[in-house]
Amino acid sequence: MQNKIAIVTGASRGIGRAIAKMLAENNYIVIANYNKSEAEAIKLKEELEKKNKQIDIFKADVSKREEVKKLVEFALNKYKKIDILINNAGIDQEKLFQEITDEDWNNVINTNLYSVFCTTQEVLTNMIHNKNGCIVNISSIYAITGGAYAVAYAAAKAGIDGMTKSLAKELGPSNIRINSIAPGCMNTDMNKYLTQEEWQEIKNETPLQKIGQPEDIARCVKWLVEDKFTTGQVIAIDGGWAIS
Repeated sequence: MQNKIAIVTGASRGIGRAIAKMLAENNYIVIANYNKSEAEAIKLKEELEKKNKQIDIFKADVSKREEVKKLVEFALNKYKKIDILINNAGIDQEKLFQEITDEDWNNVINTNLYSVFCTTQEVLTNMIHNKNGCIVNISSIYAITGGAYAVAYAAAKAGIDGMTKSLAKELGPSNIRINSIAPGCMNTDMNKYLTQEEWQEIKNETPLQKIGQPEDIARCVKWLVEDKFTTGQVIAIDGGWAIS
């Protein structure tokens, strides 16, 4: 039986890299999408191939329909099917609401939300045909709690969660499961601007008194991919931060 085929967007760094690595190391065939971080994507491929794991890397800006089509065509031409889609690609933005320009707004919405719409839509023809599929969207705890100076980001991520729940109802009869993971504050490049004092403050506000790691999200993805009866859920992996 052929190994399952998984596309992971934004897979060259941070959470996406941890997910791609986790899946590949558990014998999924991974197509790791990247846009700008080619050196990191190559490094990931080399690292996994040394372990005799199957991984392809593919450059595409997933906020652009034509590039998404090429990514999906690559997967189908090479492997004839797509079993799993992990929508992880995204960008952050911290800005006072009154200072957000149309360009800022469109950039965040297109990269974080339109990309999920576009990539999901492009893989669904194959998944529906096969009556099988699993989609995991990487959202954010800000979609649940909101975040000051992160209105565009929170709005995009909340849109992902709404899409997840709606599609779970629509796609359930086709045996396609779709869930969201809402990470809390994670130790990734996206948060590298935080000072030691700010990290400590976040720890103090978190019931588990620690910062999340990309591998925490990857483990949840692995569980969702292997599970057979979970769909339409938004799972907060945040050390309890949202309830503190």
